[in-house]
Amino acid sequence: MSDSHTLRGDRIAATIRADGAELCSLKNADGAELLWQAGPQWPRHAPLLFPIVGKLKGDTLRHDGKSYPMTQHGLARDRRFAWVEQGPRSCKLALTDDAETRARYPFAFGLEVTYTVDGADLEVAFEVINTGDAILPASLGGHPAFNWPLLPELSKDAYTLTFTNDESATIRRLKDGLMRPQPEPSPIQRTTLALSERLFDDDAMILDQVASSSVRFAADRGPSIEVTWSGFRELGIWSKPGGAPFLCIEPWHGFASPADFDREFADKPGLMHVAPGARRSLSYRIRVA
Repeated sequence: MSDSHTLRGDRIAATIRADGAELCSLKNADGAELLWQAGPQWPRHAPLLFPIVGKLKGDTLRHDGKSYPMTQHGLARDRRFAWVEQGPRSCKLALTDDAETRARYPFAFGLEVTYTVDGADLEVAFEVINTGDAILPASLGGHPAFNWPLLPELSKDAYTLTFTNDESATIRRLKDGLMRPQPEPSPIQRTTLALSERLFDDDAMILDQVASSSVRFAADRGPSIEVTWSGFRELGIWSKPGGAPFLCIEPWHGFASPADFDREFADKPGLMHVAPGARRSLSYRIRVA
């Protein structure tokens, strides 16, 4: 099958490629591109994060007395997925373990990703499947990067994130890619985060106690984006420190290792543990307006 596939709905068009099962284009009814086009500041669009979110200490996964190399955000984003289905409004891709994955992640698994357009919505649905005979420890995350600003003539500071619930709980930050030990006060004022480049001087904002299941990215005019999630427990918000014309809104199940964690991978905070023969379903939805 082809390297990429485009889905077309009534008010949205989305292109997905087999490499990384990555969304690489998202256009509204006017044909405006809303997704970051992998420019020099960051060479990705919307990578899938599996089987880790963030970094492990020393980029090393420890299991049963052995060490395995595992770089930031895992291996799925750099693997070619197999096409399972390709239709006009939906497509499905799959990744399964093999000798190459087991050299880095010594577990049997299946990861299925289904993209579906409906009206002005794109749904991204995941199935994490344990095909082995032992518990499968894993994390999963979305990492879509949207153009910021969405309307080129507006400033970045014209945009806000608006949550459905109060998000005044503390947040977490990173140092050298690992979770700092102490939480920090949230810059979110109840349900509203005023966006600016300076928010990301200390890398990503991590909402590890997120109360909402939806957030809207918008200015007072022009296109807007709403991201809604199910099954994910944390939310990352990121742009490249120093400034870049994109904003990532990232539903996560999991997060980077705490700075002092260097033990058995299965004991790492934030993981899901999938029983043999079982599966875990998670999804997020992007609505454009």
